[in-house]
Order: sequence, then C-alpha cells, then structure tokens
Amino acid sequence: MNEKEFQKYILDAEDKNLSLFATKNSAAQRQTSTSHPLRGPFSRDRDHILYSGSFRRYIGKTQVIYNAASFDEQLANRSIHTLQVSQIARSIGKVLKLNQDLIEAIALGHDLGHAPFGHDGERILQEICEKHNLGLFFHNVHSLRVVDVLSNANRGMNLTFQVRDGIISHDGEVNENTVKPDKSKTEEDIQDYIRRKQKGEKAVIFPSTLEGCLVRFTDSISYIGQDFEDAIRIGLIKKKDLPEDIRDKLGDNNSDIIDTLVRDVIEQSYEKNEIMYSKDIAECVFLLKTFNFKHIYENKALKKEREKIRKAFFSLFDYFVNAIKEGKKESIVYREWIFNRGEDQGKEYLNTYSPEEVVVDYLASMTDRYFLNAYENLILGK
Repeated sequence: MNEKEFQKYILDAEDKNLSLFATKNSAAQRQTSTSHPLRGPFSRDRDHILYSGSFRRYIGKTQVIYNAASFDEQLANRSIHTLQVSQIARSIGKVLKLNQDLIEAIALGHDLGHAPFGHDGERILQEICEKHNLGLFFHNVHSLRVVDVLSNANRGMNLTFQVRDGIISHDGEVNENTVKPDKSKTEEDIQDYIRRKQKGEKAVIFPSTLEGCLVRFTDSISYIGQDFEDAIRIGLIKKKDLPEDIRDKLGDNNSDIIDTLVRDVIEQSYEKNEIMYSKDIAECVFLLKTFNFKHIYENKALKKEREKIRKAFFSLFDYFVNAIKEGKKESIVYREWIFNRGEDQGKEYLNTYSPEEVVVDYLASMTDRYFLNAYENLILGK
C-alpha cells in the first residue's frame, strides 16, 4: 500500500464512523491543495494552529481578569478558555459522532485574534480603528486575518474553508438556543460579512458545519461558569448572589454548570442537524450571561484599570505609527514585529498595509505583560 492509498484508507475509515450530519474529511476544501500520508486535512489544520506563535501567546492574554497570572495562577486566561472550549466540544462531538479533528481545529483557533485585555482591548481597538478610518476591529474577524495573512511570516496557514469558517463564525448572539449550519455558505459570504462588520453594519453569520455550530455553543459553555467561579475566587461576588432559579437548574459551580449544559445539548441535538438547548435551559443560560455581565464584566471594581489601559492603547498606537512613518528601525515595532518575519517579508508587509493597520496588528498580537512593559518603557520611561 503506497502513501496515497494508506491515507485514503485511514480517512475513509474515519468518515465511515461519522454521523450523517458530520463533516467528512473528504469534504475538506483548501485554497492550495496539500496532503500528508498520516494526517487528515483537519488534523493538519489543528497542528498548524497549535504550533503557531499566536497560540502560544494565548497564555498571556486576559480572559476576564487583567494580568490574572500575576496574582493568582488558577484564574482563567485565554489559553485555559480555549483548551476548555476544545475539550467540551470534543466530549459532545464524540457522542454526536462529529468530526473530532475539525472541532478541535476550530476551537483552538477561534480566539487567535483576541487583543490583550480581552473584550476591553477589543473595544479600545475599535475606537482606534474608527478614529483613523480603518475597518472596525472584531476579534473573530482578526482571528481570520491571523490565520490567513499574519501567521507563518505573512504566508498564512493555508487552512481549510471549514476551519476558517468555524473561526470567524464562532461569535454568536447571547440568547441563541439553537444554531443550524448554513451549508450553502461560500467564501464570498465570509468576505461580505467581514466588509459589513468593519463598516459597523449589523451582520450575522452562521457556521457552515455542525462542528462549527457546536464550537459556537461550547464557547459560552466554557466561560459562563468559569467566569462566575473566578469572580468568587477574587472576592468580586459570593456564591449566594447567584439567583435561585439559576442555581436550581444549572448548578452553583463550574463543574455542575458544564455538566448540565453538556447533557442538555447532547439530549437535544442527538441525530439532528442542529445544536440546541432545551427551552428552560436556554432561558437559564441567558439569565446567567446577563448576571455575569452586570456583576462581573461591568463591575467597577474589576474595571478600575480600564481607563488606564485605554490611555495606554492610544499612546502606544501613536508612538508606533510615528516610529514607522519616521523609519525608526531600532524601534521594537520593527525589530519584534515587522522584521521578525524576515526582512523581505517585512518590507512587503509595510508596502501592502498602512502604518496604522500594521500597528493594530501589532497591538492585537500582544500579551498583557508585553503590552504593559512596552507602555512603561516607551511611554512612561520607567
């Protein structure tokens, strides 16, 4: 059996055991066709993501609490969140007989474009982009830019359509109780969605695969209980603050909440071409998200550093844009970002994108600690 025959044997065996609604390995679409004798298309995508610099930087990026590791290493960061999304989705996907490699690739890659300081950083970059007439910044859109353009010295990862689609389509409405795949979606649909989002228009997109729908659900399953427990851990709220109807139906700790939601999704979605909650559970999930938003995400005690962070973003943006325009090649924006991908690729990068776009890419790539060190050393002069 030669390599091509061996690969077909492996992938056919995997596809044979998948659900009628799952995405087959044989359905993978990639812009530049490549293959490997021992790995399927989605497992290769997963590995490209797993070994990327953007994936490694997850560990230093805020999930909810700024610089969490600096004072309590058990608090969630972007890395913990991403791994939990992957594991929860794989657990559900195994029962539903979905493509495990596709699930894992989407889950591990879904937040690659997140800025430092979580959604606060995302909103600040939106302000900067709006001020400078750039397309508005959204982490799911930027995640696609990371895998398509910025990774691998600006050559991109050459991921399959299904993984790229799952990454950009993971960001859903807070009160969804069911998601069905949009099987007719094309690349033009993705690009149209990006154009509309960057213009500030209301745009909704659904994953083209059931695996993508599952990751979209498990994204919130991963964080709603974890964020609640982390907030208790740092004394922001108490367990008894959680409304009784939520505690009764979902539980009052992360483990019970995940278990309840996983069981419900499996029961409601089994042998169906959609991922869904039961009506009662969907209502409780929405109530818990609303509770978290009010008592955690917008808590003044947690966000007391927000204005300082905002000032730092604007200061660093101006500093790095000026450094590029003035050709200060000793600046870290050149040494550690532009020419870090190679001098020729760096020059092409600068010729292709404006200094403002390059600096948004750079700021979005930073970990919390790298960002603060740059601000303190370059702006404050410490």
